[in-house]
Amino acid sequence: MKRFKNILFFADRHDGLTSTLSRVIALSKANNARLTIMDVTPDSGLADYFNQTYDINLNAQLREQRSQSLEQLTASHLNIGVPVATRVVTGIPFIEVIRSVQQENHDLVVKVAQHDTTLATSLFGSTDMHLLRKCPCPVWIDHLQNEPVYHRILAAVDPLDDKSLDLQHLIMDLATSIAAQEQVSLEVVHAWDLPGESLLASGRGRIPRHELDLILERKEQHHRKALDELLSSFNMSSQADNVHLIKGRATEVISDAVTHQNIDLIVMGTLGRVGIPGLFIGNTAEEVLRKTRAAALTVKPSGFISPVQ
Repeated sequence: MKRFKNILFFADRHDGLTSTLSRVIALSKANNARLTIMDVTPDSGLADYFNQTYDINLNAQLREQRSQSLEQLTASHLNIGVPVATRVVTGIPFIEVIRSVQQENHDLVVKVAQHDTTLATSLFGSTDMHLLRKCPCPVWIDHLQNEPVYHRILAAVDPLDDKSLDLQHLIMDLATSIAAQEQVSLEVVHAWDLPGESLLASGRGRIPRHELDLILERKEQHHRKALDELLSSFNMSSQADNVHLIKGRATEVISDAVTHQNIDLIVMGTLGRVGIPGLFIGNTAEEVLRKTRAAALTVKPSGFISPVQ
């Protein structure tokens, strides 16, 4: 993988960072990329009082304390062969991270999920979801784990939701590159369905079964052709054992694939179409991310503009 040149690792935890940091460092070395390790400390709310009463800049001291912790975290990785910087700022975490992306031109944000997969109903917390929705560059949220190892990666694609295929190519590019780097298997899933099928089968709009079957066959062929067009750039086809063209709701198909195939990382787009004011994540992505126990690497289309300025 030679896509990333300026990676931001958002270290907003005091534990469980080691394995993900090792993965980020390996990724930085493979890409010869700059690496910034960042955290955000909240405003104490007492800064003015301590400054006026004791001449103490409390926020600055909180930042200094956290900076020392980050330097200790990275001490054993000082000679990795790529530039590493640490930064701590005061503010609202997801806003400061997105501003850093915008100002410093980071092309990937990596962080550890807020919740443990064994303890919480959802892997991703509030800050995670804000970044997944609003960060303009790819966001990779890793789960807590003892070893920095993945075994299976899933690329969820929808070539018919992206006329230029730019977003779908990015999903596949990232998924295939990570699978190669981690030396693990890659599964590709594309879900398709026929809106209104139940009405055509047995409702008020019922049509002869053989006609409906013909429509379904043509619909599947249309999706297979689009999928093959996408996969051809990666020397793959819809006939491969690791490619799954499945009839059903995308949310259910993707979620089932993650569960039944023991997926460790899912790579997917968080928004297929741009230009809808106030919409920063698609319904399918939102539902999948709230259900999944896998790590997630999410990307947005080229026309996406973050609401954070």
